[in-house]
Parts: sequence; structure tokens; C-alpha cells
Amino acid sequence: MSSRTDARPSGPSGAERVRSVLTAAPSLTVTTDGYRCDLVGAHALDGRGRLTLRLPGDCHLAAAVACAPRGDLAAMLQFTDVAPTAVRDRVRARVTLSGWLTDAGADDAVGGGGAVGVPGTRGMRGARGGRVAQGAGGVGGAAGDAGDHVELRLDAVRATLDTGAGPEGVGLDELVLAGADPLAGHEAALLMHLTDHHPDAVARLARLVEPRHLHGVRRVVPVALDRYGITLRLERARAHDDVRLPFAVPLRDAAEFGDRVQTLLAAARACPRRRSLHTRP
Repeated sequence: MSSRTDARPSGPSGAERVRSVLTAAPSLTVTTDGYRCDLVGAHALDGRGRLTLRLPGDCHLAAAVACAPRGDLAAMLQFTDVAPTAVRDRVRARVTLSGWLTDAGADDAVGGGGAVGVPGTRGMRGARGGRVAQGAGGVGGAAGDAGDHVELRLDAVRATLDTGAGPEGVGLDELVLAGADPLAGHEAALLMHLTDHHPDAVARLARLVEPRHLHGVRRVVPVALDRYGITLRLERARAHDDVRLPFAVPLRDAAEFGDRVQTLLAAARACPRRRSLHTRP
């Protein structure tokens, strides 16, 4: 859907979307042969650019990797991008990484192991190497509790992104070169602040939407944000649409968000007033 301010078509690439989802996602689902589990705060990006899972040393996954042939366990990691604001259909994207889990500590001891997306030296499992995520935290305990925890590294061979139109492959080389959006770690807080504390600003932003798109709209809610622009959810009685309002200049960090919104609001003041739209749940 277009808007009065969408002359700039730029937006995050598929690889950037993947990196941003992995950066912001607080949890993930791991599926192996005959086993499935949900992990919270377990994934991270280490100093060598590898996606790792920090888990209790006595957990099922750690044991399965230790017992797997050549120490490689086929696994699928799934991440879900959920809108922080209260809207219908909150799932915005799903990211799936397929590859092999291996004991990162064992590889470090022998100097092996590559990052996801760059060819590694262990086995013939496919492309490896490159940074894929910036997760946070571990699963219980302090960072120094090495005896109680194990780090498993993912050597990915495939990455897909599904934004609602079906999964599409994302090249591992693209993921190596891409970076997470600078707002990925701040998006939820910024959108919630805008929704909860500045509903009048949200209503003014809606003036930038083409009038024909507002027919039957009952509520307008910010649903997504990246360095290129902000997306509004236009909710009707039984349906909804999303409209993107691009920033005049992509921002470089979260500190510039206020200036970009003020620029949009200034443009909105030049648009005619329309009927009142609800901007709260």
C-alpha cells in the first residue's frame, strides 16, 4: 500500500530482516530428530561471529550433540518476529535456520569451526561462516559457570524468511554482509512509547495515508519500525492493511528517531484533517 510520503522505496533487505529478527527475538524453537524444545534467552553471537546456544550441560540437546556421529546434530532453529503493539495477527515474520549443531568448546580446543555462512573445515555439511544474529543472555547461571553449561554452535546450510507470503530463501553470503537494523533492539520500546504516550501523534501520522485507504478504518496503530520508516496498521471491522511511512533520510541510530517522527508530523500538518480515528486498543 502506498502513502503520500513513499517516494523513497528503500527498505530493509531480506537478509537485514533476518538479522534484525535474530537480534531482537527473545526466544527460539529448536527441532531435531524426534525432539523439540523452546529456548528463552539462549542464543548469542560470539566474538568470532558465530551463532551459539548456551545451555545447561546436562540438557537433552547437549547430550544429543555429544552422542551424534562426528559430533554434528542436524537441527532446525525457528525464530518468530511478533509485533510489540496490541494488533491482530501479531506475527510479522518467521525465520528458519537449518544446519548442524556442534559443541563450540570442542572445536575451539582444536582450533576449528567456522562461523555460519563461511566454508568451514569440519565435514562436508555445506556452507558455513559469517554473523547471523546478535542474541542476548544465557540460560541460567553466570557467564563464568562453564562447568554447568555448554555452548553449541550452529553451522547453517539454509536460511529462510517468511513474511506472510510463504518462505523465501536468503543467501548465507548475504547474511554475512548484512547487519541488523540499528533499531532492532529498540523497536518494541519506541513503538510502545509512541502508542501509549503519544496517541495524538499517531492520529496526525494517519493524515499522511491516502484517503482511499482510510475507508472503514476504525483504529490506527504503529506496528513496525526500522531505520527506513514506520509502518501503521489500519484496522477495520474484519480486516486490516499496513501502510509504510518512509523517513526522508534513513536514520543511523535510535537517537535520531524523534527527529524523523517530527519531520513526518510536520508533513502531516500540511494535510487536511480527517475524521477522528482510534489510536488505542
